[in-house]
Amino acid sequence: MRNYILGIWDGHDAGAALVAGESIPFAVNEERLTRRKLEAGFPLLSIKACLAYAGIAPSDITEIAASTADTAKTLTRIFPSLKEEYYLIRRRKKGPGRFDGLKKRFKYRFTEYGPNSISRYLSRLYFDKKLSEMGFCNYNLHLPDHHLCHANTAARCSGFDECLVITLDGLGDGLSGSVWIYRNGRLRPVNKIPAKVSMGVFFEHVTNLLNMRELEDEGKVMALANYAFPVDDSANPLLIMIKCDGLSFVSGYSSTGMFKEMKKIFWRYPPEQFACMAQRTVEKITAELVQNAVAQTGMKRLALAGGLFSNIKLNKRLGELPEVEKVSVFPHMGDGGLAIGAALEANYHKSGISNCGLSDLYLGPGYSEKEILDCLIREKASFEKISNPAKKAADLILNNEIILWFQGRMEAGPRALGNRSILARADDRRLKDRLNLALKKRVWYQPFCPSMLAEDAKELLCTEKLGTDNNPYMTMAYSVRHDRIKAMEGVVNLDGTCRPHFVGDENPRYRELLGHIKMKTGYGVVLNTSFNIHGDPVVCSPGDALDTFYRTDARYLFMEDFLVENKTR
Repeated sequence: MRNYILGIWDGHDAGAALVAGESIPFAVNEERLTRRKLEAGFPLLSIKACLAYAGIAPSDITEIAASTADTAKTLTRIFPSLKEEYYLIRRRKKGPGRFDGLKKRFKYRFTEYGPNSISRYLSRLYFDKKLSEMGFCNYNLHLPDHHLCHANTAARCSGFDECLVITLDGLGDGLSGSVWIYRNGRLRPVNKIPAKVSMGVFFEHVTNLLNMRELEDEGKVMALANYAFPVDDSANPLLIMIKCDGLSFVSGYSSTGMFKEMKKIFWRYPPEQFACMAQRTVEKITAELVQNAVAQTGMKRLALAGGLFSNIKLNKRLGELPEVEKVSVFPHMGDGGLAIGAALEANYHKSGISNCGLSDLYLGPGYSEKEILDCLIREKASFEKISNPAKKAADLILNNEIILWFQGRMEAGPRALGNRSILARADDRRLKDRLNLALKKRVWYQPFCPSMLAEDAKELLCTEKLGTDNNPYMTMAYSVRHDRIKAMEGVVNLDGTCRPHFVGDENPRYRELLGHIKMKTGYGVVLNTSFNIHGDPVVCSPGDALDTFYRTDARYLFMEDFLVENKTR
């Protein structure tokens, strides 16, 4: 029997993961199983899914790692109602109350404190109780720090033998970021960035001021920024809110003071201009920190993790810095990836295993033909079994149909990569409005992304500086070649960039589909967006897929070798 290490994260976007030797055989986030977007709390269903995948009992696990034991996180473990209330308010499921302003000040002040002996002790008691209730026993429990877990995912999954590692997010365990050197399998800390000045919190404030949901809609802010004319840095008042000082950030404001000052600025500008100035601030100040870190360490290969690096325009900016040779962004860069990071850290300390290569991200649950067929019969769906799903799907796409595509194991992380996807032609701009209004039901300015054959990337994109090997999973923006924009009109942003998924041999059926597209259009590229309605988690099970299918205007759903058709469309 393989020796598995179980990783756990019970905060925002909770989840669990298994690490075994040099591989990550399974990872899933709780939202996919409870069907509550970015679920928070003890990931009971995720842990059960890990055990079911491995075919083991709780008593077979001897090493468990759970991330983050700071004071605030420990308090929400002891009083889970606090976590639930924050979840409902943040997701706009609950209206504002009289004391929300006071709660916000309390939240930012309290979460700036790091872990201590008491918080670690109480967190350990909490996990021991929860785990014993599930039948776990005789295990070693590790409590690695928040940013150490992020650093593990960045470094150990980068493919680099040595590199500079930078983590940046809102905050966790008293920090908003960290800088490390990864060499000979070891992570050596260079600097820790205190939580009291956080680039992630800065962008959270921007998201809130634009009446969007923090920790969820930051991508909308980045997209909205494309619709403004850039202003000169001398005319950007947000640049004085937060600055780079060596390997840290500094500000003349507390977290709540920064929000108040930014609120005054917000009312003087249109929303898209405010978003543009904020995006420029994030890119400029973070780039300065990276340049300083490269100069101080001499390391030119960069591995990144933490929620701030979900910002693909920032990642592009960093990858194009002349000081930087290569960049790898861990594809599950936000807190949802902490369970993987915790398990990797425990794996290194237990076995000395330093690298866990990611051959693909299809790490979630998969379903047998019988399970899918039973679901189709139970739901009285109209379906048929077909001999060549990839060709049939490609033909429908070429005929301007939008298809729902459910294949193999679910992806880990926030991006659909051809197993839980909605697919359409990439060269038809009109499909964007149809997708937004009839299927995804999201704001008009959010762009869609392409999946493309890896070998076609150099023909379609400007890849000379960024390359394609280190970031195949939609973690980086790329400029589209001017003479290829027409072939990608449905997936090109207003600024001429896109967020591509490069498809290699890891997904044979998806490659086959793209190959059929290439035979007709000259390029193996499709529009690929996640299989969900906006605000819902990506579908996981056959039942989830059917439920979402019937709630949209889509006509065709492919589930392995079965084609489901809604003939009322």
